[in-house]
This record gives sequence, structure tokens and C-alpha cells, in this order.
Amino acid sequence: MTCPHRLVPSGRANLAWKAAAAFFAETGFAAKTVVSIDKHIPVGAGLGGGSSDAAAVLTGLNHLFENPLTADRLMMLGLRLGADVPFFIYGQPAIAAGIGEKLSPFTGLPRFNLVLIYPGCPVSTAEVYKKLNLALTKNKKINTKFIFKSRWEADFARRLYNALEPPAIKLCPEISDAKQALMDCGALKALMSGSGSSVFGLFPDAEQARQAFDQLSARRGTWQVFETSLIC
Repeated sequence: MTCPHRLVPSGRANLAWKAAAAFFAETGFAAKTVVSIDKHIPVGAGLGGGSSDAAAVLTGLNHLFENPLTADRLMMLGLRLGADVPFFIYGQPAIAAGIGEKLSPFTGLPRFNLVLIYPGCPVSTAEVYKKLNLALTKNKKINTKFIFKSRWEADFARRLYNALEPPAIKLCPEISDAKQALMDCGALKALMSGSGSSVFGLFPDAEQARQAFDQLSARRGTWQVFETSLIC
């Protein structure tokens, strides 16, 4: 397994290598396999780069060996590698429960345009969780499906939150700056992605997203800015 990116481990330390090893151990097959990663997703960005690589290896090998594993078995195998891996194997918008492994399909997401900022400071997921306040919280039930089916985009955006933001911001204060920059550009909502440190802003149409992208891209510094949209 190889990857030319200096911050990405190669060989046994890489999640993609572990995925291939897990597949062969599960199926009993033996074959020489070469995995080459062309890294574009920033490291430590909270965008699921490592998890999606692992999912791609599992699904790719399963296809090459004529699908010896069912989708459910493949996702259970992925779960051993990481909580996010089953979602990338699932391959469609979903509502997740448990630690992320209990997935149910979801349709009808608002078609937001997104501007994504990677502020240039990798954040360790383990360190974020160490700083997370796990004290008992109020018994407040949230109807996730109701939120996602909100008729008005602004109402949908207003209800979104990420509980990992406060501890991540302690490790990387630039996350807060990126959120504010997106809101200043007219985003309906700005949130951190995953455990950080990337931040995304939701925009109601492509024109507003493009204007925000142009404005933020002109900033000097360590920020990387991307324009994209939801996969619905």
C-alpha cells in the first residue's frame, strides 16, 4: 500500500491496508493486492478520508472476487475498522444511530450548495473525544427525520448542530474563525464537519455559494476553500 502524501502512513499503519487484510482474513482468499492512494482530502479534516478509503478497498475487493460478502457482512467488517466505514459502504444519504453503524436510508434532503473551508490545522479525533464533556444531559428527544424534512431551508439549517465543535475549537481556534467567515458571506448555517477541523457553510443557491467561494478563496493564509453540493 502506497501513498505519496507525507502525512499519510503507508503499509500496515494505513486503514486501507487494514481493510484489505480484514477482507482476506474474513473470506479466506489469498491474493497479492496493491493499493495506491492519490490523496486529495486534507488530513485531519473531519471529512472521512481514511474511512472512505477503507470502504473503497472493501467494496472494490468484494467486487473483484465476485461478491463473496453480502452488504451487511461487508458493513460489519467495516465497523471493525472504524465507526464511519459502514456509512461509506452504504453509499447513500442515511440517518445513523448507535455509534454510526445503524443506518437507515433517507431521501428528501434540501439541495443546498456548500462552501467548505479546511483551516489548515489537522485535528485528532481521539483528542477531540478526550475533551468532550460526557456528563449526563437533559432528556431531550430530537426528531431527526422531522428536522430533515423541514419545509423551509432556513429552518432546516437553524436546527443543525455538532456537539464536537466546542472541544475541537479548543484544539483549533481557527474553526471558529472559519464558521464566522462563512456566516459573514451569507451562509444559512456554518458547522464543523465530523470531529473537525473542516467547516462547511450551507447556501440556498449556487450563485450565493459561488460568491462566497470567490470571496473566501481570495484570503491569504493556510485556508483551503472548496465549492460543492449535497448528494441527494
